[in-house]
Amino acid sequence: MRPSLLPLSCQRPSIPHQARGFVTMGRSDCQERPMSNPRPHLLIIDALNLIRRLHAVQSQQALTPAQALVATRANLVNTCRKLLANSEPTHVIAVFDGEVHSWRKEIYPAYKEGRTPMTPELREGLGTLQDAFWECGIDALLSETDEADDLIATLACGIAQHGARATIISTDKGFCQLICPQIQIRDYFNKRWLDAAFVQQQYGVAPAQLVDFWALTGISGSNIKGVPGIGPKTTTQLLQQYGNLASMLEACQQGDAAKPLLKLRQHQDEALLAQRLVRLQQDIPLGFNLRDIRYPPQPD
Repeated sequence: MRPSLLPLSCQRPSIPHQARGFVTMGRSDCQERPMSNPRPHLLIIDALNLIRRLHAVQSQQALTPAQALVATRANLVNTCRKLLANSEPTHVIAVFDGEVHSWRKEIYPAYKEGRTPMTPELREGLGTLQDAFWECGIDALLSETDEADDLIATLACGIAQHGARATIISTDKGFCQLICPQIQIRDYFNKRWLDAAFVQQQYGVAPAQLVDFWALTGISGSNIKGVPGIGPKTTTQLLQQYGNLASMLEACQQGDAAKPLLKLRQHQDEALLAQRLVRLQQDIPLGFNLRDIRYPPQPD
């Protein structure tokens, strides 16, 4: 099933099924009509990433669960209005994670095991928080089959391929693999850009090398293991020397391979699995057109 815009509880009309199609697929019949204003700028909000952090702040206060939800909603509206004012987007969407048993879980059952689940109070209040996005003129996207991270990557990369800009609002460093002149990531809570300079400082590599970096080190937050015995420092050195995982896999077959490469030779299947898991999918068929998420919303 294709992802589609959420049928919000407010009376905003949902996007009709017949209108499906999206500019990211690169089809001429899916592209938006030329716009008279400057090139499009798509603001993409990682909805649950934002909501869970706002709710965590309220949960630390002396509030009942109901009061915390009301305060979270008010802060969400205020935050969205700030993001819209600062970003000045031509298009905007909030992307939600659903109850997805993703393809990653199919090939790696331990994927994301051990994560703290969402509290029942917050889960039950998601409907009113979705409405808060609508109150700000922001549609929400949810898929029954795809993770929010992959949907966000598809949206951002699709619009970037057409020369337009995308800004992702998230604290998730996994999006840094998408960094390019057309795609930027804003960590709203730490008030910083997760840009190429941040990646270089944090990991010692370029954004384009991050997938291979995590293929070796793994990502503990998603329970992705990587290669035993190869840590971040060694991974940075290997990538500086060889450039990418493919070149390392060739080098590790040589008789005089260094010790880290011998470890990679022993665990190359794990490295390739981790590489596949951490790489964001960028080609999901989307069930709506870019003009359906214009900001501010425009009547049909």
